[in-house]
Amino acid sequence: MSIAFLLTTLVVVVTPGSGVVFTLTVGLSHGRRAGVVAAFGCTLGVLPHLVATITGLAALLHASPVAYEVVKYLGVGYLLYMAWATLRDKEALDAKSTTEPRPTARLIASGVLVNLLNPKLTMFFVAFLPQFVPAGESGSLAAMLRLSAVFMALTFGVFAVYGMCAALVRHRLLARPKVMTGIRRGFAACFVGLSAWLAVA
Repeated sequence: MSIAFLLTTLVVVVTPGSGVVFTLTVGLSHGRRAGVVAAFGCTLGVLPHLVATITGLAALLHASPVAYEVVKYLGVGYLLYMAWATLRDKEALDAKSTTEPRPTARLIASGVLVNLLNPKLTMFFVAFLPQFVPAGESGSLAAMLRLSAVFMALTFGVFAVYGMCAALVRHRLLARPKVMTGIRRGFAACFVGLSAWLAVA
């Protein structure tokens, strides 16, 4: 496994995107455990892209502009929904709120959707990952699975750190309603910005 692959993968994972914003939002809104669960959901969202790459579906998306656009705009729509849900979910960022934390299954499903509808990941597996896989050799599939496992491990580790760091400042920020309102609006703006960037990418 090359240093180039590890460094590039780390940059891709660490760079703030829809998964990072989602994990930060959950960690800040619902605490450390929820942030880690969100990170796990985002990591599971990588699996469909891996399966698509292995089965050739990713190549179809790459070759078919219409199919790619459909996936892309589904992602745009979901990011806009996340922006709306963040603005609507005022109780999650309310110090006086007594609402129950979001169910684990729901958090995981949301995390999976965030990355499932992210065509950037498909392009990563189509354009970048194959450069480190020996083409036409018997061990190419095993090599791809091994590199994908490293990518997923880094994704979970980095996202979990993001979620836990957000949870660490949760109680301090909850005592400042105006700051929390600004943060909630900031996260919503991030989702809108990411959707706009994805739409024109």
